[in-house]
Amino acid sequence: LLLVLTGNGTGKSSSAFGMIGRSVGHGLHCGVVQFIKGTWECGEHLLFKDHPLVSFHVMATGFTWETQDRDKDIAAAEKTWDAACSLLTDDSISVVLLDELTYMLTYGYLDKQQVLDTLSRRPAHQHVIVTGRNASPELLELADTVSEIKDTKHAFNAGIKVQKGIDY
Repeated sequence: LLLVLTGNGTGKSSSAFGMIGRSVGHGLHCGVVQFIKGTWECGEHLLFKDHPLVSFHVMATGFTWETQDRDKDIAAAEKTWDAACSLLTDDSISVVLLDELTYMLTYGYLDKQQVLDTLSRRPAHQHVIVTGRNASPELLELADTVSEIKDTKHAFNAGIKVQKGIDY
C-alpha cells in the first residue's frame, strides 16, 4: 500500500511512526527517511536509529521555508532522496516511511515525476507511508489510502510551547 498522511493538523508523523513501531513489532524490516527534521533531538529518531530492523536516514539540514541557499537545499534533498531510493528498491524492506516528503515536492526540491515513478516501481509487497502538508494531487491519486489530518484546536495557538514526548 501507499499511504499518504497530509493536512494542516498535527500528528501525521506520529501516526506514521506508530505504523513503523507496529511493523517492527511484527519483525518487519523498515526504512525511515526524514526530510526537513533532524537538527534537533527527536524521540522517534532516538527510539529507532539503532534498531536492527530499522534503516534510518535524516536530511538534517535545518530546512526552512525561506531558504538562504536553494541550490544547497536541493542538493541535500537529492542526497536524501538517493537514500530513499535505495530503500524503495530493496526487496528486504517491508515498510518505508518518507517523513515530510510532500514539502520536497511542493517547493520543487525534488522532481515530482521521478518521485511518483519510483513509488510506482517499488517492490510489490512494500508499503510506503508519506507524510506532510499539501500533498500534490498526483501523489493523492497514486495513493491507496489518504488521511487528511485537520487541526481543530492546538495548544501552541494558546501560547503553550512544544512538549517533549508529545511534539518531538
